[in-house]
Amino acid sequence: MSNQLSSTKIKEIRVVDRPREVLALRGKENLRLEEIMALLIGSGSPNCSAIDLSKEILQSIEFDLVKLGRFNQFDFMKFKGIGLAKASLLVAALELGRRRMEFRSQQTIQKITCSQDAFFILQAQLVDLPHEEFWFLHLNRGSRLIKMERLSIGGVSGTLVDVRLVIKSALEHRSSSLILAHNHPSGNLQPSQSDRSITYKIRDAARLFDIQIADHLIVGHENYYSFADEGLL
Repeated sequence: MSNQLSSTKIKEIRVVDRPREVLALRGKENLRLEEIMALLIGSGSPNCSAIDLSKEILQSIEFDLVKLGRFNQFDFMKFKGIGLAKASLLVAALELGRRRMEFRSQQTIQKITCSQDAFFILQAQLVDLPHEEFWFLHLNRGSRLIKMERLSIGGVSGTLVDVRLVIKSALEHRSSSLILAHNHPSGNLQPSQSDRSITYKIRDAARLFDIQIADHLIVGHENYYSFADEGLL
């Protein structure tokens, strides 16, 4: 543990400053990030409280919640005092938050009228991933979402896309149009030559069946690139 962190046991903290007491007396909105994590961690070690352990984890990522959202069990278990049980609880809490965002987006957006609507639906699936994935949205003639579907999972720098599987799924769902999407874990939103190539291959194949490719989004950490907005479709 870093020497800059003070080792303070929870029982030595003033009652009004303990995470549970802050939650009860002041409400959840007054909890600091390290206090929220401390509540999930539960207990630390004799020389490192849950508060100290939370600070250590957060300081390692400079309090960047986007980076925290990408943590898996093994990332948490690199910190002394975090075993499999605590790591699993922390990952479950992050996943619950992600699913809440996904549910909210699907409940809010009834009709996809622009790239921002599509991004709002897709961000819960793509924003925090450390690897590339390719997804697409099935839309009916009224531009309402029929289904969102993941086509492939790749590595850090790319993922394979089979055009035939895209068209097959679109026909099975009787989709009138599709919105393609994949993420760039690096955060660089500019489309590569392969991004452009696969977009046009799918577009040309879909046209044979009177299916429109309405957009292709490249999702970064907090933003996106739209082929349609940039006039590339």
